[in-house]
Amino acid sequence: MAEAAPGAGALTSPRVLRIAAPIVLANLTTPLLGAVDTGVVGQLGEAAPIGAVGLGAVILTFFYWAFGFLRMGTAGLAAQALGAGEGREVVALLVRGLLVAGAAGLGLILLQAPLFAAGFAVSPASEEVEGLARSYMEIRIWGAPAAIAAYAITGWLIAAERTQAVLLLQFVVNGVNILLDLWFVLGLGWGVEGVAVATLIAEWSGAALGLWLCREAFRGSAWRDRAQVLDGARLRRMAAVNGDILIRSILLEVGLAAFVFRSAAAGDVTLAANQVLMQFIMLAAHALDGFAFAAEALVGRAMGARDRASLRRAALLASLWAMGTAGFISVVFALAGTGIIALMTNAEPVREAAGALLPFAAVAPVIAAPAFMLDGIFIGATRTRDMRNAMIVSTALYLTLLFTLAPAFGAPGLWMALLAFFGLRGVTLWRRYPALEAAAGP
Repeated sequence: MAEAAPGAGALTSPRVLRIAAPIVLANLTTPLLGAVDTGVVGQLGEAAPIGAVGLGAVILTFFYWAFGFLRMGTAGLAAQALGAGEGREVVALLVRGLLVAGAAGLGLILLQAPLFAAGFAVSPASEEVEGLARSYMEIRIWGAPAAIAAYAITGWLIAAERTQAVLLLQFVVNGVNILLDLWFVLGLGWGVEGVAVATLIAEWSGAALGLWLCREAFRGSAWRDRAQVLDGARLRRMAAVNGDILIRSILLEVGLAAFVFRSAAAGDVTLAANQVLMQFIMLAAHALDGFAFAAEALVGRAMGARDRASLRRAALLASLWAMGTAGFISVVFALAGTGIIALMTNAEPVREAAGALLPFAAVAPVIAAPAFMLDGIFIGATRTRDMRNAMIVSTALYLTLLFTLAPAFGAPGLWMALLAFFGLRGVTLWRRYPALEAAAGP
């Protein structure tokens, strides 16, 4: 059974920050890993290895993230089971997630040939880059079960409010990856294959560490209870929750991809400027994720306990911290954004274009924060059908705006549509919040 978090009885700001802060720190390690991967192959003195590692990583991440619902679904369901005092179900949820991860990872390994062909068909590259990328992916694909299992493990730890363990897990995985990158590529001269082997070892190391961090779940007999783990009703609920999250996530990716594609159609300078400014958005998203995860855990426990007052307090407290953080980030972007852009590119036309669009990126965190927090609240409450339906409506309206405003206003029109997308996601979810709260009980 998952351990109770310190101070788990009191819904206070310190408790919210105990959950959120480690996630924010963990997220900050992710860009560092990408920079090191690029940097070590960049030392080979050729362009093809850099492109190969980037292309291969993007294709594999796309396939792996198709199972990212395991992180969100496991967090919401496990938090509710904890709130309801269902210790055996908490353990069963972890086991179910690991079984799904194992099956999904094995499926990706067996289907790697057609999946890689589909990836290269969507993202064609030179023969040299494609060859190197294929070698990279053929090594890394053997880490698929471990990489997908990490989603289930992370969600389970978040539900237990053990985000310090999530931080440790992320730190170790990325640390091992970086050290092995340096050794295999710069020390042993293994090139692109060295980067792949380093990541493969790091992923399996992370899975092993994750299981150790969840070791209390395997101390009793609950994890071997086939009737509990394979209970038909609970499996169907898990499938429904995860299916809704999958559709929601695909639509979100479609929305962001449409922004990139329309940026490319507007010209190289606009595409480059928007790519620079999207790094601002990603930075804000990493920070807001921590508070969304706190909402998942706290709202989930309150929903499981049928405690409407605690649910409302958890949602409000986490959201207030998120909005304050978003406001601070927006001020930083507004004041320091021009300097940050100058550090990211020395191309003057790109600097000018990004500077002109900076006000849109600066207000984005404040506009997007409600959607981030409501996502976390609805995941914790496992009101995933509402999430799915809200995303369908938001995406349809956003795409209509995108293909209307972009031709009329150019690059500013792209950002108007994107900000509207963020806002629409918040509004459509907020309309369903009263029903969510009512479902928690009197």
